[in-house]
Order: sequence, then C-alpha cells, then structure tokens
Amino acid sequence: MSNKQQSRPRTTYRHGNLKQALLDAALDLAREHGPDGIVLREATRRAGVAFSAAYRHYEGQRDLLDAVRAAALAQVARSMETEMSALGPFDSSPEYARNSLRAIGRAYIRFALDEPGLFRTAFVIPFSLDEDTLPLVQADMGLNPFQLLGMALDRMQAAGLLSAAQRPQAEFLAWSGVHGMAMLMLDGPLRDYPEAQLKNLSQRLLLMVEQGLQDGRDADLG
Repeated sequence: MSNKQQSRPRTTYRHGNLKQALLDAALDLAREHGPDGIVLREATRRAGVAFSAAYRHYEGQRDLLDAVRAAALAQVARSMETEMSALGPFDSSPEYARNSLRAIGRAYIRFALDEPGLFRTAFVIPFSLDEDTLPLVQADMGLNPFQLLGMALDRMQAAGLLSAAQRPQAEFLAWSGVHGMAMLMLDGPLRDYPEAQLKNLSQRLLLMVEQGLQDGRDADLG
C-alpha cells in the first residue's frame, strides 16, 4: 500500500453527529498517544471531514482537549460505578462503607492500567473543583470521580469510621495516595512489575488509605 493510500482519511462521518465523530476520533488519539496526541487536524482527518468543519463545534485545540478530558473523566466515573454496583444493595454498615471506599480506589487504579492514554488525558490540565467555573465532567455525564469519592467518604463518616473534624478535604488525602500509586505503575519504577504484584500493592495501599483515615478520627491537628 502506498503512503498516499495510508494517509487517506477514514470515512467515519457521513451525515450523523459531526461533533461526536470528532470527539470519538480524538478519544482514539488519546488512547493511542495520550494528551499530546490530540491534534484537531488529525481528528478531522480520521473523522473524514475538512479541517474547517471542526470549527463549527470546537473553537480550537484546547476546546477539543477539554472535551476529551471531560469524556475520559466520565469513563473513570463509570468504571467506579461499575465497581460499586458489584457490592450489591446499599446498606449503612461500616463494612459496606469500607468496601465502598476500596471499590472507588480499585476502579481508579484499574482504569489507569487499562486505559493509560485516557487516564493521562483526564488529568493533564490543572482544573478547579468548583463546578461553577470548570466542571470535572459535563453535566449530562453524571457524577464525576471526585464526587463519587466524596460520597464514599461520606459513608465512612456516617458509619462512624471518619470523624466530622477529619472529613473536610479528605478527598485530597485519599486521592493523592491512589493517584500516586497509579502514576508509579504507569510511568515510574513499578511499570514493569508483574500484574500479581501490582494487584497486591494496590490492595495494601487501599487498606493503608482506609486505616489512615480512621486513625485520624481523634487526632488533634492543632
């Protein structure tokens, strides 16, 4: 096959939703190359439309990257919800609260390992957690990962495992531990570890996060 034939755009788009076609193409680029691979011109080529057509839906490169980031975060959230659903019906027991927090962390790390390109893209740009300025995900995509983590921590507090004094911003403590582990597995010294060892480390980390939050119930932070 000639180079000319290889570079011919895919005819993904016909008369459907051009905005979604461009987003789908950009998501593929993110999966393959991470955030640096999201190029508006390449997305239009893959969608099979003229470059100028993209500007009907995306103002430019940053706008497309924001859309991909939002979609990637939504996929992280769906992964968390799937893990949560495996716990069965909700109950207010301490055991359910613990399992809920572990499920959130387990899904987060699993998504990072299964979809490294999307995971890197989801967290590539510093963003505000103020939903009035820049939501983690679009409103029509449901709860975002930060909200789901917050709900798990609320369950911990309701079950008496986390004190009211320790609850504020506990999301950042739990998140930093799990995100740090995910990055060590993707880009750090753990990247070549066998799967069984990574699973064991993940389980130990989640237990440490849970116990650390509980140990702080009566701590005096001054």
